[in-house]
Amino acid sequence: MATTNDLKNGTVLRIDGQLWAVVEFQHVKPGKGGAFVRTKLKNVLSGKVVDRTFNAGIKVETANVDKRDMQYLYKDGSDFVFMDADTFDQLMIAEATVGDAANFLLENQNAMVALNDGTPLYVELPPSVVLEITYTEPGLQGDRSTGGTKPATVETGYEIQVPLFLETGTKVKVDTRDGSYLGRVND
Repeated sequence: MATTNDLKNGTVLRIDGQLWAVVEFQHVKPGKGGAFVRTKLKNVLSGKVVDRTFNAGIKVETANVDKRDMQYLYKDGSDFVFMDADTFDQLMIAEATVGDAANFLLENQNAMVALNDGTPLYVELPPSVVLEITYTEPGLQGDRSTGGTKPATVETGYEIQVPLFLETGTKVKVDTRDGSYLGRVND
């Protein structure tokens, strides 16, 4: 248990049996009346974001979230198999829990897995990853770095937009939050 005065970004609360992560919070002390805390909460499992106001100083139930560094091994049907880097225990994580991170996961890649009482909550990737373009239309003479973009499929099967001059086999840096092209990577 904690009070609303202890809230900070990333704290996970248990409200009505569901887990909510604090995305944003603000302590408000109006001219008259009691102080309160205005929060923006994100449901850890569904991703739904809600605004919620708490009276200052009330008790809220915090959830124990254990973040572990794990290595992605392989996909088994609709499950993703991860291995704990410390204990070498393998953990099967459902596709729905992995979510959009699946678009950027390569075998043997490290990721942060958040667990609550042994139940996987979500998979967190580094802000960017390096992926190889497996298919894109060939560039034409005159295509330069300024100008348009074209679709390109990366080695995970995900499609991103890249500048016109890039070709199949090029390694690119991709933002894992929105799938945007960040630049070319030279070997």
